[in-house]
Amino acid sequence: MHFSVLASGSTGNAIYVESGEYSFLVDAGLSGKQMESLFQQIDRKMDKLTGILVTHEHSDHIKGVGIVARKYKLPIYANEKTWNAMNPLIGEIPLEQKFHFDMETVKTFGDLSIESFGVSHDAAEPMFYVFHEGDKKLVLITDTGYVSDRMKGIITNADSYVFESNHDVQMLRMGKYPWNIKRRILSDVGHVSNEDAAIAMSEVIGDRTKRIYLAHLSQDNNIKDLARMSVSQTLESRGITLHDGLALHDTDPKVPTVLTAI
Repeated sequence: MHFSVLASGSTGNAIYVESGEYSFLVDAGLSGKQMESLFQQIDRKMDKLTGILVTHEHSDHIKGVGIVARKYKLPIYANEKTWNAMNPLIGEIPLEQKFHFDMETVKTFGDLSIESFGVSHDAAEPMFYVFHEGDKKLVLITDTGYVSDRMKGIITNADSYVFESNHDVQMLRMGKYPWNIKRRILSDVGHVSNEDAAIAMSEVIGDRTKRIYLAHLSQDNNIKDLARMSVSQTLESRGITLHDGLALHDTDPKVPTVLTAI
């Protein structure tokens, strides 16, 4: 299994995961042209995709879903409530390209199993995914106001995590956003802060965990260096020290991460 965080942040999100003959795009929150450019940068072709997995209907996750699916005739997988919310936003999709992927279920493609789980976000029925291939495990979890015990049980001891580290609380509180937006971000259906993300990480990191990608950083309320520092300091305060076998990695709104084996 290989993966790349193609784009991550307030302006658009997309993740690529492949295993053998199967490959999936998780969200397509950028334009069709931007998506094609990102695929070129990791030396992959969009017409080889098995399908698109949608997490929720917010524009920074579905902006390019309809365009990409129509152009390459790709199946789209989402739960029923997300489909209902997303339908008016992505344009006409042929019925044969619409598939339901219910929350708390598993779909299997060859040696790859994809497990869905619910998160706490202000969308219709937001969910993220765990990819399993043999004993390898990749967890994708962003766009959640907190990480519940139920989520922790599902995502524990993965080889790699793409984990939300959205904002620095002080930057957000002192920043330019209106108070109603600040309150939404800080709420249980908003986004997790650097510190809260690290606390959750400290409770799920296992002996096989090697890589944590800090994702969905706010362009106004966070900085890569600050996120890494805050997360590493919080982890260390809870007895987890970063080393050669356990490393934090950046993600970017425009530059994909290197296609990496789990």
